Amino acid sequence: MNAASVALEPGDGGTASYARVKSDELDTRHGAILYLDEITVSFDGFKALNKLTLDIGVGELRCIIGPNGAGKTTMMDVITGKTRPDSGSVFFGQSIDLTRLSEPAIAHAGIGRKFQRPTVFENHTVFENLELAMKTDKRVRPTLLAKLSGEQRDSIHATLELIRLKDEVRRLAGLLSHGQKQWLEIGMLLIQEPKLLLLDEPVAGMTDAETERTGELLNELRGRHSLVVVEHDMDFVSGIAVGGKVTVLHEGSVLAEGTMDQVQSDPRVIEVYLGR
Repeated sequence: MNAASVALEPGDGGTASYARVKSDELDTRHGAILYLDEITVSFDGFKALNKLTLDIGVGELRCIIGPNGAGKTTMMDVITGKTRPDSGSVFFGQSIDLTRLSEPAIAHAGIGRKFQRPTVFENHTVFENLELAMKTDKRVRPTLLAKLSGEQRDSIHATLELIRLKDEVRRLAGLLSHGQKQWLEIGMLLIQEPKLLLLDEPVAGMTDAETERTGELLNELRGRHSLVVVEHDMDFVSGIAVGGKVTVLHEGSVLAEGTMDQVQSDPRVIEVYLGR
């Protein structure tokens, strides 16, 4: 892997807290969009991540499973800049060192994260939520005066179609079902055109029908975006991991990796996770 320094905007000074990535095309010539190399994170002597190493391919849908405390959330915190590793490196593409960037800069680089609980603007309509997510200038006056271009409206309507909410366009987000709020938040990320999406337990609390439709949505996103899905629902994982790779974390490291059938039949995985 090329460990070249990230390109910085003029005037940024090169500091980790305020670096901003140039809007150049992401360098993924080696086929991977994300590299984690021997990442270690300790909290009061406890190693939440212990020399964790993995990579995610361009357009891949990777499922991450494992017992509570395995390090799944900490891994996503490191990728998005919320937690700084004690050691190891995290690269987005070949040259963007995520450990040098702030959380906003990492989002600007093209990494979107969806937490388990949906966060939407409940007093705004579905359309307005997507419109607000699209805005680049978040100051009050520009936001109030801004008008959507035809291209932006087309993008919103295409996203509404994709996330199964075209019939709810004028509905207040607070009146949506739990599953619909989850889809809306995914749409709010998609409207920003991320290259990598991190999804934390996307079907938690959903009905069976909503879970099925979420699986369909993620399968549609496969290839358009790279996705990392952390989930405990093994039936759901089996449905979206067909032909793909599943990574099992345990005690902060990769315990096993392979197809769903391979990891489900691995004695180590059965002992520490699936057999419980």
